[in-house]
Amino acid sequence: MPSTAKASPKNAATPKGASTKTSATAPRRATKVATPPTKKATLAKKSSTPQAPAQKAVVQKTVKKVAPPKSSATKSPGAPRANVTSSSTAKAAAAKALKDREAKAKAAERAAAAKTKAAAAAKALKEREAKAKAAERERAAAAKTKAAAAAKALKEREAKAKALAKEREAQRKAREKAAAEAKKQREIDVKRKAIEAEKQRKLRDIERRNQEELKRQERRDAEERKRQEALERKMHSRPYADEPEFLDELRGLLLEARESTLQQIAISDDEANEMLVDRERLEYDDEDGSSVASDIQRDQLKDFATALRLKVDEIDVALSRIDDGSYGRCDECYEPISKPRLQFQLPVFTCVTCRASV
Repeated sequence: MPSTAKASPKNAATPKGASTKTSATAPRRATKVATPPTKKATLAKKSSTPQAPAQKAVVQKTVKKVAPPKSSATKSPGAPRANVTSSSTAKAAAAKALKDREAKAKAAERAAAAKTKAAAAAKALKEREAKAKAAERERAAAAKTKAAAAAKALKEREAKAKALAKEREAQRKAREKAAAEAKKQREIDVKRKAIEAEKQRKLRDIERRNQEELKRQERRDAEERKRQEALERKMHSRPYADEPEFLDELRGLLLEARESTLQQIAISDDEANEMLVDRERLEYDDEDGSSVASDIQRDQLKDFATALRLKVDEIDVALSRIDDGSYGRCDECYEPISKPRLQFQLPVFTCVTCRASV
């Protein structure tokens, strides 16, 4: 293909049938026309990448289009100027073809570099996968070895356990045998001594029973006295007298509860009075039962207010017990009531156990 590019400018410079008579400037023009083939040859030598058949065809077509017709020199007397124009066109076409070849060569280089990079990445991936598989095989082998060692150790432990169990069983049987023999010997001795000491044993039994009965009676009397004394102490005990801060906290909680209970009582009384006033103002139809429902609600409010007044009385009792230090003692068993129950159940006079048994 480079030989074709070299030949085409010559044909364009000196076409067949051109006139041999030229002016004095003809040699200079011929020199200018002869210069492009040298540059094309140099560029063709520099491009080391082989051209594809399609590229060769494009360059050949370009060169053919640039070549002037053979009869151009014969038709016009200014043949050298036409040769210069055709050579310039050939130069431009050759330069364009060269740029195209360089662009395609660069694209080919980039594609080759991308392919090389992809191949390197694939190779690295394969190496990583191979390393992972090798590591997995090593781990599997280590796990297998460890499992074998564990199984061996388990078998050894089981064998030791069996041997120890056999030894213990033998010792147990020996102890049982010795115990049975000793028991038989004791039974023989007891039977022999029983006949000899029958009368003495009966007398001792009678005397022992009398003494035991006296001791039991004394123990019962002592226990009853202790129980009564303990009950007396519990009945007058003050479980949290040594903790004035806790009693002050309970007093504050009880006072707050008393205040809120009084407010609830006032609200309930006001609502009951309002319902009574409304009932006197309005005329109810006995068929729809409105008056009955109103009376029931008013009675419920009154009962609620009564229960709240009882709670206020209980709070007053609790406050009086806090003053003398006896608050926190169960009224049933006289045991101390737990602090959380005293804090969250206001007021409270029985422990959890006694409350559950009521």
